[in-house]
Amino acid sequence: MAKVAALLFLLLLSFTSGGNLIMVNGQKTWCVAKPSSDQASLLANINYACAQVDCRILQRGCPCHSPDSLINHASIAMNMYYQSKGRNHWNCDFRNSALIVTTDPSYSNCIYA
Repeated sequence: MAKVAALLFLLLLSFTSGGNLIMVNGQKTWCVAKPSSDQASLLANINYACAQVDCRILQRGCPCHSPDSLINHASIAMNMYYQSKGRNHWNCDFRNSALIVTTDPSYSNCIYA
């Protein structure tokens, strides 16, 4: 009976929070650019995400500037947008040029939130 009550509580929490489930199978999620994305899509994703969130972390001299590539910068910007909007799957679509991953993409001093 306790398991049923816990499950009902989680379902209720899901519905009352707008379906915003932060974890997938108990794991945190991140949004990254699909490796197959073209450069125009990556640039559009950076521009869109950075109009919504503070992307100063991508500037030269900041922890996430290097490697200085479109796919790296797009992944970071897209993830910041995804995290800021509540980790909903629809906040990681970017016209089908993004993936939700369960492996932390952080590297060196560049920490994905």
